[in-house]
Amino acid sequence: MHERAGLECARMPASDRFDVAVIGGGIVGLASAMALLARRPGSVVVIEKEDAVAAHQTGHNSGVIHSGLYYKPGSLKATNCTRGRKLLERFCEERGVAFDRCGKIVVATDVDQVPQLDELEKRGRANGLTKMRRLRAEEIRELEPHAAGIDALHVPETGIVDYGAVARAYATVIAERGGEVRTGARLDAVTKRDGELVLETSRGVVKCARLVNCAGLQSDRVAVMCGVDPGVQIVPFRGEYYELVESRASLVKDLIYPVPNPAFPFLGVHFTRMIGGGVEAGPNAVLALRREGYTRTSFSMRDAWNVATFGGFWKMASKYWRTGVGEMWRSWNKRAFVDALRALVPELAVDDLRAAGAGVRAQALLPSGALVDDFHVVEAEHQVHVLNAPSPAATASIAIGETIAERVRF
Repeated sequence: MHERAGLECARMPASDRFDVAVIGGGIVGLASAMALLARRPGSVVVIEKEDAVAAHQTGHNSGVIHSGLYYKPGSLKATNCTRGRKLLERFCEERGVAFDRCGKIVVATDVDQVPQLDELEKRGRANGLTKMRRLRAEEIRELEPHAAGIDALHVPETGIVDYGAVARAYATVIAERGGEVRTGARLDAVTKRDGELVLETSRGVVKCARLVNCAGLQSDRVAVMCGVDPGVQIVPFRGEYYELVESRASLVKDLIYPVPNPAFPFLGVHFTRMIGGGVEAGPNAVLALRREGYTRTSFSMRDAWNVATFGGFWKMASKYWRTGVGEMWRSWNKRAFVDALRALVPELAVDDLRAAGAGVRAQALLPSGALVDDFHVVEAEHQVHVLNAPSPAATASIAIGETIAERVRF
């Protein structure tokens, strides 16, 4: 009888109070907590529903340290990427996280792509990239002997890193500064009581004076849970990767990218050398029927229903349906995926690639059907909600974290 009562007491949720609770243990949430503790020593907790940090977008990307080439000058993407890249590299040097500023080339394979390459060069220079240079066809092969193209842009400022390792280093800094990262803590409900926010989690009750929502794929739902209209809905897009077999990894030395379609917020399939070895190829961009679904068969009735009943999705789909069909075809047909990659490396054969992992991008979509292409933050009383943090969010994470911390008013 007494033993049973003791066990029931042990299972009772604890109640803790913090100055700030950050929802989401991805790289942006961790960077925000780190910045909050640097600005104002106090009690900060990161609440992450998975058993480890960086379990979703952070741990499933290609590991590229972006230079700032693609982004409209003056946008949040551009300003945070340029500054954030330098901060990230400095952090990695100080914390012993391996990275490599290896550079990349963006290749035009057709004369119709040259004007867009010109525009990319202008943007890059406006965003502070001083080491870029144009490459003629023969110069392309000096850097990437197996690549094809008629014109290219070499961007030495681009690098590679393991963002999972970066996120774990951020978590270490949070602990050193007196904060806490609480994993395995699913957020179930948020209420307001006596001037505080009361968070019911699977690991107990957390009370906080202020809340920062960096929940990524679940960020719109967390906002609604907090009584805030997010103004957008998250629509998940899965990006699938292949990797070069070891005997053919020499086809790519560093990073080879196509000239992106300016009308679509994805960069197209490309080749990326990984910091831990090997070369990834991809990703495509297909609608995911589960927000945290990393296979073609992943399915959630709730997530699929949310997409199917959102008018903004159908407006977007009516505009991009041809692109979407092409991406789906490449998802199910390896040869079609390889054909897209062969535009960059013609020697590539189907047997040179094997299936690798996948990631899911939390794409914010407006009711109008417009894809939100920049960072999107909504503020409410004692709350900051990060509702779109697309690439280069990982690269810019320290800068973004500082920006978010500045919005948290004490």
